[in-house]
Parts: sequence; structure tokens; C-alpha cells
Amino acid sequence: MRHVRRAGIIIIGIGFVFASTGWTAPAVNETEVVNKVAVFRLSGELPEAPAQFSLFKIDQINFYELLNRLNKAKRDPKVKAVILLFDEPQIGWAQRQEIRQTLLGLKAADKDVFALLEDEEQPTYLMATAASKLYIVPTGGVNLIGLHLEQAYLKGLLDKIGVTADIEHVGSYKGAGEPFTRTGPSEEALEMTNWLVNDLFDQMVQQIAEDRKLSPERVRELIDQGPFTAEKAKAAGLVDEVAYPEDLMKTLKERYGTLELVHNYGQRELPDVDLSSPFGIFKFFGEMMAKTKAGTRPQIAVVYVDGMIVPGKTEDDLFGGEGLVGSTTLRRLLARVRKDDQVKAVVLRVNSPGGSAVASDIIWHATQALGDKPFIVSMGNVAASGGYYVSAGAAKIFADPGTITGSIGVVGGKLVTQGLWDWVGVNFHETTRGKRADLFSTSRPFTDEQREIVRTYMRDVYQAFKDRVAEGRKDKLKGDLEALAGGRVYTGRQAQAKGLVDQLGGLQDAIKAAASEANISNYEVVQLPEPKNFVELFIKSLSGEDLDEEGDSVQVMHRGWLTRTPAAAELLRTLAKADPVRMRAVLSLLQRLELLSTENALLVMPDAMIVR
Repeated sequence: MRHVRRAGIIIIGIGFVFASTGWTAPAVNETEVVNKVAVFRLSGELPEAPAQFSLFKIDQINFYELLNRLNKAKRDPKVKAVILLFDEPQIGWAQRQEIRQTLLGLKAADKDVFALLEDEEQPTYLMATAASKLYIVPTGGVNLIGLHLEQAYLKGLLDKIGVTADIEHVGSYKGAGEPFTRTGPSEEALEMTNWLVNDLFDQMVQQIAEDRKLSPERVRELIDQGPFTAEKAKAAGLVDEVAYPEDLMKTLKERYGTLELVHNYGQRELPDVDLSSPFGIFKFFGEMMAKTKAGTRPQIAVVYVDGMIVPGKTEDDLFGGEGLVGSTTLRRLLARVRKDDQVKAVVLRVNSPGGSAVASDIIWHATQALGDKPFIVSMGNVAASGGYYVSAGAAKIFADPGTITGSIGVVGGKLVTQGLWDWVGVNFHETTRGKRADLFSTSRPFTDEQREIVRTYMRDVYQAFKDRVAEGRKDKLKGDLEALAGGRVYTGRQAQAKGLVDQLGGLQDAIKAAASEANISNYEVVQLPEPKNFVELFIKSLSGEDLDEEGDSVQVMHRGWLTRTPAAAELLRTLAKADPVRMRAVLSLLQRLELLSTENALLVMPDAMIVR
């Protein structure tokens, strides 16, 4: 499915068509008044944090940069329209809502917003409804069919290889361990899934009704009638016109006169490459990834917690990150921010399902050590369990209506692998000194006495979690904390109603709030951690050392052994090609299973995915 968006003017699908038809912008007479149209193109995932350098995604922008460029176009009097090109984007629910709000802001600034759809999936359509007018090519379609949620359960897989997950949880709704112990959801998990999907579905219906000037009842009827061909979508009021890209361009020319398409609006120019020198390519990468020189204005630091939270340092390499956030790295980063007098406020952008309880607490403590600097949280697609833990101490928490958050609870246990070793014919002789030395032995489940030991430890962690929330939220909570906790997961809209978050809004709203708290108006935004340049990563790949290594509290980080074994990696690649959406859910569960083998207690949310 292709998407092409334009803010000011948003055209979905157009970039792909232009490329395939060889369309080029007409020659411009320098004496003519030229109206600029800024062109953007999105494909694949839209990362939260800036890329830490990837040889294969050197032109990929992150979420903040996209919003920043769109807002720049909104303020630019020379830009009469904005075009966003979409090529099979995979953008999360909350991100889509923030992009839509930005597009509505473009309309409010008198920038026309047009969308040209091709054969679009539902998430793209939900962004495109913000357009002033929706166009669709004659052979296109709109896959508006409602929400379908799937959750993966791995107990059958573990049974086949002789592994048993001996899991304990604190909180009757804390279902993060269920995928390893059950083949389907418990009653509590099913109840929670239903209230989440009900609210997300209501949000979808409400948005389409508002944008397309339809009644909610009519939108629900249409969802049950989908998907729609181009003509049927127009007849139903889901789009405005059926037209080809050339027809839309004719309309734009009639409205704006001479047009200049500005591709990659707001993107800095790439340095020239001197291919005559063997070091030319190294110079190119170094200049391209060089850190931006700090200005003299006050700064607001946007610090990213983007991925599973684990102990130790966040690893990076020449080929991109792995979706893990190391507590040691975040602690040091926040300590540097605290000492930087130029940074006047901090926005923690959280997009994390949680992870290690210890690592989450280390990050939470580092946020509380920021002192007098205003501390604001902006929640992305997911900020649950450990993701909520690190957010709880903020002066103000922002979440999008579709953010998934909450999940205040604890899960823990161990993997019993004796059946696997019996199957492969490997025997182990055990010698024990100390009554509890074999507490986490993988050869047998917990005894009753050991289980109570684990439960007591987890109850202590759970109480600490609730204490952090009570300390941070104080009288903002609406109701008894235990009734809000217990592992219960909420949408951002539900969490705001319960006092778990303060305000519905996106990253830009959080930044403005931080500036207001710091009493500054003329400021610049810095995103942290900063990308490493090519030379830094190249040296690290050879030496294994960071150039700015402090040398304290270094921990060994979880490395993902299960998914890196050659046989498993090959199987996962095959499954990913056959069913990439489901495979992402399975990989997420495997990542948690690996973390469970190294951590006594986890703060992770139950895993779920919206397929449609």
C-alpha cells in the first residue's frame, strides 16, 4: 500500500505515481511568482530517536524531525502547500494521531491539505482524513474494515522443545507472563483487551466522523460494509474525488499558478563525496553525521527512552540499534543534562513496553536527580509498566489518546529447561551449598517455599512501583491506586480520565509545556542521545571502547542470545517473510523471554498488536 501526504497540501500516493510515470516539475521562469510546495515521503517505520547511524538508512528522519519540518512549512509564507509521500508506512497509533493533529494545524494556518489515495490500508486512511479534500485514483481502494487484534502465545512452542515457564505475577491483570504459560488469554486479560479495543475503536469512529462530516452511527455502518473501491468510497463520502495524479496537479496549478516542488523540505544538504580519494567516503560519512554545534540560546533537551529497558549500556553499531535502552547509558546522559547550564528543561519521550525493574528504577532515580530543571514526559505509542515507571515522577505527563500506558504490576519467574536437555541427551550433576542456592535453577520448578520467596520479592517491587506512582502523581490520581494498578493497561484517553496522565497531547505540546515551566520563549531543542558519527562508531567497532567512556558502573547488557543462534535466526527470517506482522509480535515475546532468564522481576506490559 502506498501513501503520499502533503501538509498544506497533502497528497497520498502521489510520489510513487510521479516516479512511475516519469512526471517532472515544469520549468520555472525566474520572473514568475513561484508558489512552493514542500514534498515529504515516508516509508516503513518512523523511529522516535534520531538514528545512531545506519549505513542503509542514512536518509531516514525521526518522528520529531518530521513534525518540525511540517511546522516549519506551516510558518513559511513561501510554502503554499505541503506534499507527504507514503510508501507502505508502518506508523504507530499515537504517532498517527500526532501527525494528523499537525496536518490540522496546517489547515488552520490556511494551507490547503489535499490527499491522493491509491490502494490504502486503514492506518493511512485515518491520517488522510485530516485533508481538506481526499482524492483517490480510479483503480484504488480504502481498506476501512475496523480493528482486529491478535496476541501471540508461545506455550505450545515451549512445550515442543521441553521448556516450561514458571511465572509469577503481582496484579490480577498483569498478563505479561501469560504468553509463556497459556495458549489463550485469562478472563482478566480478555476483559482488559476488550476495554482497550473498545476505546481505540471509538476513537477511530469519532475521528472519521469529525473529519468526514458524518455521524458516528453512519461511520460504524460503513466500517461493517468495507473495504471500498474508489467509486464506492466516493459514494459513501469517505473520499471527495476520483482522479489521477495529473488531474490533481492540474487543479493545484489552477489554484496556485506556477509551482515549485521542494523535495525533502527542511533537510540539510548532504556534503559532496570526493571519490578520487580513498578517504573520501569516510569524510562524507563523518561530515554527514557530525554533531550539530551548540548555539547560545537556552535549550530544551528531548531525551529518548525508545525500546525495551535493560540493565547496562545501550549498544549501537554501524548497522543500527536493536530497540533496547540501557539504564547505565540513560543515567549518565541525564547526569550530563543536569550539569549542563544551557539546558533549562527536559522532555523524556517514552516509547517503551518496560523491561527490567532494576533498570527502570535507575532511570527513574536519574530523572528525580534533575533538580530544579522542569521535567516533562511525552508518551509515544507505548509507555507502559517500566515505561510508566520512568514517567511517574514528571511534573506533567502528556499522552496521545491512542497511547498504550499503565500496566502497574510485576512479573517474574524462570524457565525450566530440563525437558530440553533430556531431549538432546545432556545430563547435569548438581552440588549445592546454601538453603536457597538453587532458587533459580533451571532444572526444576519452584518449590512451595521457593515460590513464596519469589512472591515476597515481587510484592516488594510492586509496592516500590506504587510508591513511585503515589509520590509522583499525588492527588492527581482519581480513585484508589490499587484499583488503577494491578497490571491494568489503558489507552491514553482512559489514563487521562483516571489521573495517570495529565493532558492529551503530543511531543510538540510537551516541549511547549517544558518551555513554559522554564519560563523561556526563545530556545532550541536538542535531541539526546546524539547520533555518533562514522569515525566514532568505526573506532568503537575496532576497539570496543566508547570515546567518551566514563568507566564506572559498567554492566553486561542483555544480548539476545535466543534470536541470534544461526538456526533460530534463519527460521525467524523465513517466518518474517511469510508473515511480518505476526513475526514482530513473536520477536517481542522472545525478547522478553530472554530478559526473564537474566532478571528476577520485570515491569513489562502484556504484548498485543493491532493488525488492522
